[in-house]
Amino acid sequence: MSSSLNRRRFIAGLSKTAAALTLSGTAVSSLASGVIQNKSGNQLLITGFDQTPLPYAYSDLEPVIDTMTMDIHYNRHAAAYATNLRDAAKAEGVNMKESLEKLLSAVSKYSTKLRNNGGGHYNHELFWHSMCKGGALLQDGMLKKELIKQFGSFESFQTQFSDAAKNRFGSGWAWLYADKDKQLRIGSTPNQDNPLMELSDIKGTPLLGLDVWEHAYYLKYQNKRADYIAGWWKVVNWKSVEERYVGV
Repeated sequence: MSSSLNRRRFIAGLSKTAAALTLSGTAVSSLASGVIQNKSGNQLLITGFDQTPLPYAYSDLEPVIDTMTMDIHYNRHAAAYATNLRDAAKAEGVNMKESLEKLLSAVSKYSTKLRNNGGGHYNHELFWHSMCKGGALLQDGMLKKELIKQFGSFESFQTQFSDAAKNRFGSGWAWLYADKDKQLRIGSTPNQDNPLMELSDIKGTPLLGLDVWEHAYYLKYQNKRADYIAGWWKVVNWKSVEERYVGV
């Protein structure tokens, strides 16, 4: 397929996304994303139904992720997921004062619209906070110890995760997640599914997710997904990932 045809399809997709943003319904008070503590005192990240501000400027992930892609990705694609999620939740009687994690754990009870947009919103909220300007190195601690124990070395983990991202057919996500026994696992999901969903092939608590939909990288990398993945490691915020793992 020619790059010009791919680009036309990409732009067409942006137009559809922008149109979706005009379909928002009546504003509904919903849970805000944030941090709570469990009974053990560990911090748990929770996700609400509203889009939260980026924790950095659109240009801060340059040159790995270009400014235009960040702007379009956040303000059009991700914003549309959040808007359409709230619309679906309102139509289906979902209590938006509860966490999105709780809803996704039983998402098979709801419509395809809610599944796709709920997953899309959750995945992107996690994705934004999994990155930072210049990246944040993985420090010696519980997560690093478990990565080495599970995968042999940090470099081996990176290779296996990158392979999961490269080999995800079509659109989807690659994940580092903790299973029910808190063991670290690597996998991928199609479309906007994630390990929280009870109907997912992989199940657990997402710790790190990589968006491999073309809209996440096409303007800069075209069809070179592997180059995008290789660059992405330079902006991973390992401090945020470890906080999620400790809170599991």
